[in-house]
Amino acid sequence: MSALTQEKAISAFKALGIKLTQPSEKLEAIIARAEGSNAWFTADNIKKAILSFAEMLNSADIDAWFANMSYTNTPKKIGLILAGNIPMVGLHDVLCVLATGNVALIKLSSTDDQLIKAVINLLTEIEPSFENKVVYVERLKDFDAVIATGSNNSSRYFDYYFGKVPNIIRKNRNSIAVLDGTETTADFANLGFDIFDYFGLGCRNVSKIFFPKGYDIAKFYEGIEHFLPVINHFKYQNNYDYNKSIYLVNAAKHYDNGFLLLKEDVNLASPLAVLFYEEYSDLISLKERLQQETQNIQCIVTKGNLETKTFAFGESQHPKLWDYADNVNTIDFLKDLEN
Repeated sequence: MSALTQEKAISAFKALGIKLTQPSEKLEAIIARAEGSNAWFTADNIKKAILSFAEMLNSADIDAWFANMSYTNTPKKIGLILAGNIPMVGLHDVLCVLATGNVALIKLSSTDDQLIKAVINLLTEIEPSFENKVVYVERLKDFDAVIATGSNNSSRYFDYYFGKVPNIIRKNRNSIAVLDGTETTADFANLGFDIFDYFGLGCRNVSKIFFPKGYDIAKFYEGIEHFLPVINHFKYQNNYDYNKSIYLVNAAKHYDNGFLLLKEDVNLASPLAVLFYEEYSDLISLKERLQQETQNIQCIVTKGNLETKTFAFGESQHPKLWDYADNVNTIDFLKDLEN
């Protein structure tokens, strides 16, 4: 087997992107198995995730991504602890490690232990040299660096065990939307994807919305009403019913359209099937507030100019290759390991 080079990696990534646009029968069978083992992983959501990666792996973006990337001749073993809240959420970390010529020691999530393997198998079918770059492990050992994704609680565990080696340790983050009152029907239709894709389980899902003071919330509800079918998923409905009953018992003020609860709250992280909201009176104060919350925000979705990185409505779940989680450049982190 010939050695893997950056040129081969680029070619293989492009071919993988093409293959993911039309899942094979073999991949369809794996999708069905994954759906059977995790009720949150519906076939539609799995295919949505696959197509998102297919979009990410387009030829022009791959060329741009690799243009300023160094390919190491002294590979490091990078331990990867992957999350499993939405389908294949950890695949980008794997691609970063492979793109830089390093070795990925992958600890899969028990809730997503089939899909990433299937995609990596596709990649090794395209370029067999990748086989020597991927190792699946039950427990990390003999690693040079670690990238671990989890909750605020698990991050303390990660800090304890991996704090002495170079690391990226990710905690809970949430995404927000900022409305300015000029939103159109199309804007709301797109915003609905930011809220409801993957049932709102991802860190890129909007869990908090900022309305301009005096905003008519009925306009928001009217704009997202075609997402009503989300309530037909039994786990989502269970969460909706539970949170609704809590608010009713506690006489907590809230709004309800039959599938999404709106509650005024200063927190960013809302329960499933609930969207927290706040009103703002001026953009200057709001920008200051968001600046204070930088470490807790993954994405900001808006059509306005907030003088920071934002995503257009409907784009939070369609990141580019260079849209790194927590705004920590994974490629730069891996590059620094060579020094």
